[in-house]
Amino acid sequence: MCGIVCAFDIKQKVDDLRPQVLEMAKTIRHRGPDWSGIYSDDKVIMAHERLAIVDPASGKQPLFSPDKKLILAANGEIYNHKALRSQFPDYDFQTESDCEVILALYQEKGVDFVDDMNGIFGFAIYDAEKDEYFVARDHMGIIPLYIGWDKNGTFYVASELKALEGICTKIELFPPGHYMSSKDGEFVKWYKRDWSEYEAVKENETSVAEVKQALEDAVHRQLMSDVPYGVLLSGGLDSSVTSAIAKKYSERRVEADDKEKAWWPQLHSFSVGLEGSPDLAAAKKVADHIGTVHHEIKFTIQEGLDAIKDVIHNIETYDITTIRSSTPMYLMARVIKSMGIKMVLSGEGADELFGGYLYFHKAPNAQEFHEETVRKLDKLHMYDCLRANKSLAAWGIEGRVPFLDKEFMDVAMRINPKDKMINGERMEKWVIRKAFEDYIPESVAWRQKEQFSDGVGYSWIDTLKELVEKEVTDEQIENAKFRFPINTPLNKEEYYYRTIFEGHFPSDAAALSVPQEASVACSTATALEWDEAFKNMNDPSGRAIANVHSDSYVKA
Repeated sequence: MCGIVCAFDIKQKVDDLRPQVLEMAKTIRHRGPDWSGIYSDDKVIMAHERLAIVDPASGKQPLFSPDKKLILAANGEIYNHKALRSQFPDYDFQTESDCEVILALYQEKGVDFVDDMNGIFGFAIYDAEKDEYFVARDHMGIIPLYIGWDKNGTFYVASELKALEGICTKIELFPPGHYMSSKDGEFVKWYKRDWSEYEAVKENETSVAEVKQALEDAVHRQLMSDVPYGVLLSGGLDSSVTSAIAKKYSERRVEADDKEKAWWPQLHSFSVGLEGSPDLAAAKKVADHIGTVHHEIKFTIQEGLDAIKDVIHNIETYDITTIRSSTPMYLMARVIKSMGIKMVLSGEGADELFGGYLYFHKAPNAQEFHEETVRKLDKLHMYDCLRANKSLAAWGIEGRVPFLDKEFMDVAMRINPKDKMINGERMEKWVIRKAFEDYIPESVAWRQKEQFSDGVGYSWIDTLKELVEKEVTDEQIENAKFRFPINTPLNKEEYYYRTIFEGHFPSDAAALSVPQEASVACSTATALEWDEAFKNMNDPSGRAIANVHSDSYVKA
């Protein structure tokens, strides 16, 4: 995981702007504490903060083409870089960095190369000869990327909001699955899939074996690393499956095509929770079963509450669900960092792909079910991807998400949606459970979905609700539209987080970069129509679904 800050279309003197860009890059140095690099000429400035995962010795950035005419600042990992490199036998690669292949692709194909890559990325290329730049973001927005303009009209690209706050008068999210060229300045959608439409998948066959192989392949290629790595293991289905697959391959070195022993053959797993939480107990059971070196990170409610201000500064949102679940993840990441781990696999994305959230029990038919999964995937960059990336990057750790691997997603989203639906015979994510029931304990393979913020201990959420009830008055909520005319808080918890966010990011431009949508158990607003009881609720906890969650708030 790295951080970039680039200035294009510069309207000031470069000598005056360069110190400012260096200061902007410094605000995101947590993302890349291993090296700082910068390129500047009289037209552009490109700063890079590096976290070395692949080729630590020579892969520092910005990277250059052999003729020095193309300059690249990239944050990400290109999992198929070796296969792509083989397409360019005459290209004079300067390093072993996985990201260098981006320059070869751009030089050969122009802008039409992004879908060739399987990876996670946010990058900018500058062509010094043509005075043109090119910016792109990965298919799901797993890597964060922002753009902005200052009062003079200089255009900026940055990995995090905090680099632009106070500098830019206009800030936007760079949309996932898009690229932009300075030739026309337009966003172009490069990530297009037929499975976005129900008609394209409604008659498809479902192969459990194909899903199993595709996920194994995704985990295997994402173990690409020259530094110590681990797995996040919550004890839920998704992280248990990715951890079990990682353990299967961890004894061999992926970068050497599994022909060499791994540099760090012992796989370490990490779980976080309050004392006695559901996740800790389940994670320990899985770790014992698959044979990882397991670490339980226990936090107190007070430690969680004390961290919230720092969490909001790092994850750059006031969304309730994201803050609830980011706090324990942020605390866990600090401990992981202290052990020398620089990369971890995590289980995000499975609930969106397979309809794992408990509100999917209420989906009226296969078409509605499928269309909701597509909506969830489209929004994921503002929620779970943001949480996983920034909570870990706060401590210089890279998070990888095999369920959102580009190739695996094509397999998962093309299976027949009716086979994902929950009925009397099948529970949520039945396909994944069936595919990997032999890899993990039966009690975990068939354990009910727990949202991360619930699973770390129910009292965490309950205490947050009690806290905001004391801290925010009814009068403040009634007058919230005056204090916060942009994305006015809908309840006391959101108001509380918004106040902290404003302290870090006071500009309207920053406030506009955060999503706001009514939700029940992480649903989109559209899915609220599935059940009459949803319409008057706004609670992201899975326990909000009566008669579905075993510990729901209301038993009908």
